[in-house]
Formats: sequence, structure tokens, C-alpha cells
Amino acid sequence: MKKLDKLILGSFLGPFLLTFLVVDFILLIVNMLKYFDEIFGKGLGFWIYAELIGYFVISISPMALPLAVLLSSLMTFGNLGEHFELTAIKSSGISLIRAMRPIGIFVILLTIAAYLSNNYLVPKVNLKTFSLLYDIRMKSPALDIKEGVFYAGIPNYSIKVNQKLDDIRLKDIIIYNHADQLGNLNVTLADSGRMETFFNDSYLKLTLYKGLNYKEERATRGIAEAPVKFSRTKFDENVIVFDLDAFQLIRTPEDQWSTNRAIKNISEIKLGLDSIYTLINDLKFQNYQTAESIYPFFTKNRKLTPPEDIKSRKEADDAARKKQIEEERKVRDSLENLKINADTIRQNESKNLDTLQSRELKINLDATSIPAKTDSIFKRKLSRNLVSKDTSSRSDRIITSVDTTGKAEQKKSKRTEPLTAEEKALIDSVIFQRGYISNALTMALNNSRNLKNTFNVKMAQIDNHEREFRRYEIAWYQKYTQAIACFVMFLIGAPLGSIIKKGGLGMPVLISIIFFIMFYMLTITGEKWAKEGITDSFFGTIFSNLCLVPFGLFFLRQARKDSRLFESDFYSGIWKKVNAWIPKSKSKSI
Repeated sequence: MKKLDKLILGSFLGPFLLTFLVVDFILLIVNMLKYFDEIFGKGLGFWIYAELIGYFVISISPMALPLAVLLSSLMTFGNLGEHFELTAIKSSGISLIRAMRPIGIFVILLTIAAYLSNNYLVPKVNLKTFSLLYDIRMKSPALDIKEGVFYAGIPNYSIKVNQKLDDIRLKDIIIYNHADQLGNLNVTLADSGRMETFFNDSYLKLTLYKGLNYKEERATRGIAEAPVKFSRTKFDENVIVFDLDAFQLIRTPEDQWSTNRAIKNISEIKLGLDSIYTLINDLKFQNYQTAESIYPFFTKNRKLTPPEDIKSRKEADDAARKKQIEEERKVRDSLENLKINADTIRQNESKNLDTLQSRELKINLDATSIPAKTDSIFKRKLSRNLVSKDTSSRSDRIITSVDTTGKAEQKKSKRTEPLTAEEKALIDSVIFQRGYISNALTMALNNSRNLKNTFNVKMAQIDNHEREFRRYEIAWYQKYTQAIACFVMFLIGAPLGSIIKKGGLGMPVLISIIFFIMFYMLTITGEKWAKEGITDSFFGTIFSNLCLVPFGLFFLRQARKDSRLFESDFYSGIWKKVNAWIPKSKSKSI
């Protein structure tokens, strides 16, 4: 590496780290404000908040990297141009592209690192973020009983303290017990009390002094029934223990978020896409089967078969399911076989030997009675065969006699003359008067309505699955496009800084914010089009990069020509040329 490369790269790394930290902090504050009311004020320790903030910092880094690259490249080349270092580099015969090469190589390596982070690190961090954020949300706020206000943080209780001497001593206490879900029928009044926690703040011990307890049963019948029971208990000291499990942070198992696409890498997203496509294909295949079952006339002369791609995909999915079931069955059988111990096998062998010996003894004892039994069984079988033969021959004779008589009667009653008008009217009256046609129309209408309703339900399900399919594709392509955005921002920032020739945090910050807002708006627009199915998922995800690449190429072309795009003299010269060209065109026309 030459001294020039070290100079340019050294002047870039400092602003890059600074801007990355600043941008990451700003995005962290924006994300934390969304959950401010849900995560703060719950009495959590410092390390819980530090863990959550660390997860947020890593998860938002893919969005912070492009803006950091844009701002740092603008500042680097703006400082070089402002201090005439870029002019000296060009005067020594080194082109602008050669001067951009060290930072370009660093940005390419940063793009690869951003892709690896998006694919492997960020999904795991998102899983831990969702789990910890959910646990913090589910935790009840810290126990904070204030004077003169009913506190309902403890489940099934509502407590009011009119005066707090300190964190332990209380005066004038009212407690409503709602454990029976019957309203304010169980009330406890006390003159004073003490509030203490024990077992690592798992339980709260509330000791009440000099009070009364009023308890009334709820009336369940009419006015004519006997009055409900009412009890009043006076006490000098009463101890109530409250369970504070709701105030403890309980960590939920992380496998509950295994279906979220934000915690999946590319290989897992591909598996999710395959499973979603299988669901869509099954629903489409079911639509054809439903239509064929509702309209039976399809089965007479033709079959309502699905297209070949749906049919082949269904067969492949069924084969995969069958193979998976067989493998699970083999594993289950092997595990069951492994559970059999050698002792049990030996016991079974000994039992089998005992049973075999006993059977041999029985066979030897009953050997003399076998011939008589076999003779009787043989005689019974012969009698049954004879009876079955007689009955079958008789039935054959009856059937043949019936067939011959039926054929004879058909030959005698066969008619060749057409139907008369009276016979036609009689048949029509049977059809119309008994409502055969109206019933057929009603049945057809009901079938069509049922088919429409089932199609609407299946279509809504397919739309939901297709929307989820597109979201999975967007999550897949985002891992590439967010990394490529770093190089696109460098392609804009480096030439633009050499054109502006101003460093610091003034003009570069303003221009970088403008381009980042454009990038963010174009990204949201493209992803929305992709989610709605207006465009392809890949095009919608890469839409922002495609729109910003022409800006980078234009600024690079202008920077190589030493253009003065951001100077007033440049635009005043253009205006003078336009004013000088207008009179000439008028004179030519005259």
C-alpha cells in the first residue's frame, strides 16, 4: 500500500467510525421511543437494559451502515478538496478513480461483512431481542403504592393508602379483594400497617393493625329468597401475603419465535418459502376437488383435472410427507427397540420355555382324543359342503327361470309405436306438477352458491399465504440489497464530496440526509409494491438502489470533468449562454 492510499484511507476511517456511532445512536433513540412506555418504569436492573440496548444496536446496524458510508465519504473527499489536497493529487497525474480506489476496496469488504452480518448475526440477535422485549412487556410495573390513589398492580386486589410514613409504614388502608370476581363484596379497613417483601422480592407481606373486614355473599335468586349472608370481623392484627410473580422478569423460551422471518438466515427462508408454496399448491388442488364433487356431471363424460404443475407438485409433496413419516416411524421403532433391556429378554425366554414345556405335556395327554375329534369335524365339513351345493344349484335354477320368463314378457310387451298426446301430457304433468324442474334448479343454485363461498374462502387463504410468501422473499433479498446499498452510497458520496470541496459537518450532512431520505422513501415504496404484488419481489427490494445508481454515475462523470455543479458561477454562465442564444434564434426566424 502506498503513502497516498494510507493517507486517503486514514482520513476516511476516522469520520466513518464517528458517523457510524452517531447514526446508530440516532436510530437507536428512534427505535427505543417506540417501546418507551412498555420497557421503562418496571424496576429492571441496569444489565437488562444494557442487554436490550446492545441487541438494538446490532439489529439496526444494517440501516446505519449506508448512511455512515455516504456521510464519511462526503466528508473525506470534501476535506481533501477544501485543503487543495485533491487538486495536488490530480496535478501529479493521479486520476480521481485511482484516488477513490483504497476507500472503494474498503467499502467492498464492508459490503461483504454487512451481508454476512445480515445473514448470520442479525437473525440471532433479532431472536434474542424479540424474546427479551416480550418478557419486559409482560412484566408488571414496579410496586409503587402512592398516597390517596387506588393501586391495582397486584392481581385481584385494589389497595388505597391515604398516608405513607415511609416505604414500610402505612396509615389508613383500604383493600378490595376481587379474587372471587364478585365485585366489591370483600373489603378490609385498617388503621395502620407495615409492607415488607421477602424471598428475594417474590412475596409481599402486608401486616394490618386495628381494622375490620366486611364480607357479603352475592344474591343469586329473586327478592322472595332469604337475605344473603353478611359477616363483619374485627381484628387487632391481620397478615396478608401477596404473590409477586407478575413483578418478576420470566424469560420465555426462544423457540416460540421460530416462525418469524426476521430471525431466519437465507437457507431457513428458502425452507419457509417451500413450505408456504406447498400450502398454496394444496389449496389450489383442493379447489379442483371441491368443484368436481359439487358438480357430479363432470364425472360422467370428463374429469375436472388440475393443471400439470399443480398435480406434479402435489405428488412430490405427498411423496415427501410419506417419506418423512416412514423415517419418523423407523426412528421411533428403533428407540423402542433400544429400550428393551437384556434382563427382560431373558425373562421372556424363560417364560417361553415354561409355556412350551406345558404345551408339550398337554399334547401328550390329549393325543388319544384327537382322532375322534377330527372325525366329527370332517363329517361336519362334508355336510356343510353338500348343503351349500344344493342351495347354490337351487338358486341358479330360480335365477335362470326368472330370466327366461322376464325375457319372454319383454318380448311380448315391447312397443314400437310413438307416444300419444295424452301420454306426453301425462308425463309432462308428472314432471311439472311434482316440481322436478324447480327442485333441480334450486339444487343447482345451492351448489353454485356453495362453490362460490368455498372459492371465496380458499381465495382469501391463498391471498394471505401469497402475501406471506412475498414477505419471505423480501426478507431474503434485503440481506443482499442492504449490503449493496453501502457501495451505492459510496458511489454517490465520494464524487459529490470532490465536487462540493467542503468538509466538516455543514453541507455534507445536509446532502447526505437528503439522499438518505430519498433512499429510505424509495426502499419503503419498493417493498410496499412487492408486498402488494404490484411488482416482483426482487425488483421491489432493489428499486432504491437502481434509482440511486444513476445519481452516482452522473456525479462521478461530473467530478472527473472538474464540474462546478454547486457554484453560482456555473449556473450564471449557463444563463448567459441561454440569453445569448435566444436573440440569435429570433433573428434567424425573422
